[in-house]
Amino acid sequence: MVELRSPLACRTNGIYIGRMIDHSSRPSPPDIPMDALSEILQDFRLSGVNYGRCELQHPWSIEFPQQSLLRFHFVGQGPCWIHTEAQGWQELRDGDLVLLPQGIAHRLASAPDVAGGSLDDCRVTKLGSNVCEVVREGTGATSTLFCGSMALGACALNPLITLMPPIIKGCDVAGNDPVVGPLLAAMTVEAAQPQMGSATILSRMADLLTARLIRCWVNCTGASTTGWLAAIRDPHIGRALAAMHRDPGHNWTLESLASLAGQSRSIFAERFSAVLGEGAARYLARLRMQLARELLGQNGLSVAEVATRLGYDSEASFARAFKRITNVSPGVVRRTIPGRIGMDFGF
Repeated sequence: MVELRSPLACRTNGIYIGRMIDHSSRPSPPDIPMDALSEILQDFRLSGVNYGRCELQHPWSIEFPQQSLLRFHFVGQGPCWIHTEAQGWQELRDGDLVLLPQGIAHRLASAPDVAGGSLDDCRVTKLGSNVCEVVREGTGATSTLFCGSMALGACALNPLITLMPPIIKGCDVAGNDPVVGPLLAAMTVEAAQPQMGSATILSRMADLLTARLIRCWVNCTGASTTGWLAAIRDPHIGRALAAMHRDPGHNWTLESLASLAGQSRSIFAERFSAVLGEGAARYLARLRMQLARELLGQNGLSVAEVATRLGYDSEASFARAFKRITNVSPGVVRRTIPGRIGMDFGF
């Protein structure tokens, strides 16, 4: 079913993609807990993030272009409005947090009628390698915002992020998670009274809050019987799915996945295909090629290095598998993806 055999351990944009132990020393698959969503989110980190504490005096307006990074904005003190093409202008109140999982284009402003502006209109002071202060002078009330731009690993969370709405407001889901409200309140206090280490504390809160918002959205989404969300909720298929995401380089077979799922080979194969619309072998192959794209692109590795890391016997066998799944050669991907994503506060 698979061609992989050697170990691989890496972080892809801050998401740990599993610790690949040599199969001769660990013949049995990893122990996967029953909560498959927790397994997917276990090593969730907003690493590779740039944060900015913004002091913006009315009138102000900042445009945020489309990007491949997840964004969030937390309003310590308004006024603040957000505009997206799909939903128009929405007012954000003190303590509101918005999450934009796919990094869609949007605009923040002190009022909807403020003319368009950009970061160039602000004074930006770097406070560290990934923290900056953004100041915009004006004549009116001051808005205090805490903004971030982050990279997430495609292999672990891409299927989930793709399914999420383009914008999620923390206050909209706070009633479904008793921790979200107190977390937002704590972030409000920290943002309003910055002290030594405030940026670090706020970033850790943002880690936890974002993970809880994702989980809350999953729990509140309608109970579809097919698709990735249905699969991760399934007590049997979910365990196998989490195992593949956690350790994509393991020498998985239909038998070992069915064993993890606690089902017979035939029942597992039929159920997996019915829920996800494709067989386990096909799903696993696509997952591995997603990881390969990350290694070829943002990690800047050669085709031969990626083939070795993914355990292929030769560069040629890896290239054939890659082109079969993605319809392009790994060499083309490596030449056209411009290395690691640049992080300049995400503006």
